[in-house]
Amino acid sequence: MLGSAPVSARAACVLGAGLAIALLQPELVWPLLAASALAGVAFLAVRHPIPASVAWLAFTGTTPEMWLGDLAGADATIIALTKLAGIALVAVCMLRFGARADPANPAFAFAAIFAIGLAHGLHPNLSAAESLRTLAGSAAPYAFAFARLPRRWAQAIIRTTCVLPLLTVLGCVPLAIADIRPLFRELDGLRLAGLSHPAFLGGVALAGIYACLVELFREGRRRDLALLAANTLILVLSGARAPLVAAASVGGCAFLLLRTPSFPWRRRIPVLLCIGTALPLVFILAGRFTAFRLFNLLDNSIDDLSGRDVIWPYFQDAWDASPWLGWGIGAGKVLIDIDDPVAQLLGTTAAHNEYLRLGVEGGWAGIALLAAFMAAWCIRHTARMRRTDQIILRLVFVAFAVHSFTDNTLIASTASVLFTWVCAVFARADADSQRLAGLITAPAANG
Repeated sequence: MLGSAPVSARAACVLGAGLAIALLQPELVWPLLAASALAGVAFLAVRHPIPASVAWLAFTGTTPEMWLGDLAGADATIIALTKLAGIALVAVCMLRFGARADPANPAFAFAAIFAIGLAHGLHPNLSAAESLRTLAGSAAPYAFAFARLPRRWAQAIIRTTCVLPLLTVLGCVPLAIADIRPLFRELDGLRLAGLSHPAFLGGVALAGIYACLVELFREGRRRDLALLAANTLILVLSGARAPLVAAASVGGCAFLLLRTPSFPWRRRIPVLLCIGTALPLVFILAGRFTAFRLFNLLDNSIDDLSGRDVIWPYFQDAWDASPWLGWGIGAGKVLIDIDDPVAQLLGTTAAHNEYLRLGVEGGWAGIALLAAFMAAWCIRHTARMRRTDQIILRLVFVAFAVHSFTDNTLIASTASVLFTWVCAVFARADADSQRLAGLITAPAANG
């Protein structure tokens, strides 16, 4: 009883101070409450960085700028705060687990593009402060690679990536029942959205498919195969075409070319037979279910660019004006005014082509830098992986490079999900290599 007295006294002091502020300065109550909540979250994150990282990834994967932005507005602020929270988590992980050098990290390419832009001169609509903010947002998805992450962290992030698409869809079910947020949205046909936007849900599902593929070929567990099927169905219903092609390409190569005792041919053949049977059925039913975007595309124009061909000339003209060095990182965001008729028509000012956007921001030099860093980063970290992990990860990077021709793969929230998962796979491979090296050197030391 006596031991609890100091705690009670402190609680009474805090409560008294809160009441005094509420009476004397009521306008400070909500900011102080927000600061207290933030301090509590920060304390929990420092004490428990792995659950905090999982919670952040799950929150990011639901694209809060969509569901929370619809309720509160300020979607750009939500994106910035989410990425800032991710950077803060990286700092926590570095403090708890240690830091490490990552010389091939793509963040250095963005830093170089930023420096080139300042030296060359920024776009007239772009300020140095906005360019710096864009640099931070562009580099954030790769930041976890600078922390010496334990295997427990990596496994938790990988498992979260596998189930994240399902969480995004299931989380919307009660909202749809309450008629607060629809599960499907009408965008050139019905598209599954969940808590997110169909295009972003497709990107999260694609990351989930990649994660399930790696786990399936590592362990051969039935739950990974079931999650792979569920994520594929979500991707199909989202109507996201480029992610679907990427998933089919990487998955097809893995199923047909990779050999592993964990997932032998006798278990793959039934899956391949089901896919082979379903594909003709999909084309047969395309004319009857045109309400869904995928069937609508199959029945009509699958090569429709959804307005990309309207917005691309703006970016091409800006790139042509400074082909080698571009106009500074962030120039792609300010190139088209939000009130421009094209932006109003398409509902976006983004290029939906990362090569065009990088051409505007960094020119050919920026594209070459980022491509070189991406390739070096992938090769360096996959060099010591087990064979199935190595091949699937390298296929993922190739598919990502192709996918970038038609989507915002680097600046969308889905990039944070994909590359946080990539960092987790890299971290697990490093931990496995260190453990194997310890097992090899231990007998020699004992001898």
